[in-house]
Amino acid sequence: MDAKVWARLGVAAGVLGGISGASAYGAREMLSRQAAVARSRIGDPLGHVAPSADKTYKKRYGDPVELVVLGDSIAAGLGADHPKHTLGGGLARRVAKRTGRAVRLRTAAVVGSESSVLAEQIEGLPATYRPDVAVIVVGGNDVTHRIPTADSIRHLTEAIGALQELGAEVVVGTCPDLGALRPVPQPLRALGSRASRQLAAAQREAALTHGARAVSLAHVVGPFFITNPDEMFSLDRFHPSTHGYKRTAKAMLPSVLAALGYADDLPFGHHAPSAG
Repeated sequence: MDAKVWARLGVAAGVLGGISGASAYGAREMLSRQAAVARSRIGDPLGHVAPSADKTYKKRYGDPVELVVLGDSIAAGLGADHPKHTLGGGLARRVAKRTGRAVRLRTAAVVGSESSVLAEQIEGLPATYRPDVAVIVVGGNDVTHRIPTADSIRHLTEAIGALQELGAEVVVGTCPDLGALRPVPQPLRALGSRASRQLAAAQREAALTHGARAVSLAHVVGPFFITNPDEMFSLDRFHPSTHGYKRTAKAMLPSVLAALGYADDLPFGHHAPSAG
């Protein structure tokens, strides 16, 4: 996610739309100053390339599960200190342990992606590739880049359909709560929180409507990021740390196992499409 776009949050524009004259100008100036503060606090210590985690985990188990991860910097694992600690690496190791099967991980996620890039990520998969389960985590960049929710959801549902056509069960990790980003001052952080939660709710509904599973990241791991930020965030205090990714992979695991047919009961924050 690019911190430089905080000043252009769509929800902020909506709030300011009801203000006129000097008040509106003053509010815009305030948000611009807050965005500058956020940029200076966050910086760019991680670069833009996540650790490469693609390989077969627990190869000796055989009968490999084909797992593909798509989406943005969280899906790619930016901020993890080792490939096995990325979201994909953490899920692959845990799925192998729980199923007794090898897991062949392919990471199509790209740092900085919006939902509109999901189609490109899917098109980049080998023509003969047939994933068993696909995990999508995307949305933060849509919020900060002021992408209309309807457009984000359209791209997400098209990606779900394309992955299902490849034979994959799909698990969507909904947009994290941007209100957990402490380097972003108030009220800009509160505006980001509201916008991200609105998108997450729309993503959940779209996923379930189109036969995918959804994991509400704001519910299953969001509280850890809010109460323990020093441990859960990486150097930039913007992306998850190794510990943050461990928590996220562990939290998403039940829905991934359920998608593969290895679990029935789902904990709070996990949502399955109705049988109908």
